[in-house]
Amino acid sequence: MTMGTNQVSENATPSGRILVGFPGLTLPDEVVALAARGALAGVILFGRNIDSPEQVTALIRQVHVAFAGQPTPIIAVDQEGGRAQRLNWPKMPVAPIPAMRACAEFLDFRGFEELGHTVGRDLHRYGFNVDFAPVMDVDTNPDNPIIGDRAFGRDPDDVAQRALAFARGLEHASIAWCAKHFPGHGDTDLDSHLALPRLSHDRVRLDQVELPPFRAACAANAPMVMTAHIVFTALDPTLPATLSPHVIPEILRREMAYDGVVASDDLEMKAIRDHFDVDQMAHGLDAADVDLALVCYDLTLAAELAARLSARPDSTRRLLALRSRLHTHIP
Repeated sequence: MTMGTNQVSENATPSGRILVGFPGLTLPDEVVALAARGALAGVILFGRNIDSPEQVTALIRQVHVAFAGQPTPIIAVDQEGGRAQRLNWPKMPVAPIPAMRACAEFLDFRGFEELGHTVGRDLHRYGFNVDFAPVMDVDTNPDNPIIGDRAFGRDPDDVAQRALAFARGLEHASIAWCAKHFPGHGDTDLDSHLALPRLSHDRVRLDQVELPPFRAACAANAPMVMTAHIVFTALDPTLPATLSPHVIPEILRREMAYDGVVASDDLEMKAIRDHFDVDQMAHGLDAADVDLALVCYDLTLAAELAARLSARPDSTRRLLALRSRLHTHIP
């Protein structure tokens, strides 16, 4: 399956379910136009968008202007620590944070909470309100090319307690957090940025290893949960969790009773983009009960998805509830 060639109807109604990334140090006109149409829930910034404190604060002011008259926009970033830090010294005067695996060697739970508060304080200072952290994946595969030292540990209970302590620190700094990557990316030997991983673990194994941190996150009322672009064959032999009508609806929503925002991982990752066209993405996201679609660079894809995703009442309710709780700090 490849990207489709269907045209977007000029009369299509945008859904407001897109979180968009973009190139450059200023807000592109295309993003301003999508925001004005109500197609976006917010933006996500990457290292390519960050050059200096003055530039970042000016950019975030532009975002607020683009969303004027709408609920508070999500202004998100990946600031996990280690190799997943978008705000970095010396461009930005923020605390350098080691990878979580390294932090686990010398921090107790209180230390992780203080660390999360340090990260959150830096983000809040510049106007961010969402951190796509912490990673709730359990580090069980030494050959995993994408999780590894980003994980908080190899034991599910340790991961849950350390990650939730970090999340509490973010909350205390007025930053919403996101548990990722459901139902677990820790045991893959492929990077979903580059390929579509498959895991054949049975449900007993998933309940013992992969799922406990996410159960804990749900019990802690996680503001957001992010999906994994992985086929879990015991749950759905064909579709990755992001697009499956079984994984999120049956486990996260029904069994774990999670009613917060579910966000996809970036839909431009090859695990999705190389296998599904835009219509299949939109249909799968709706079927999978995913509220927020991340498109982290391609503004054409963002516009196409915005026109195809349905205006699902539950997704609208969850996203508005989240955005109404976000702390607005315009630097």
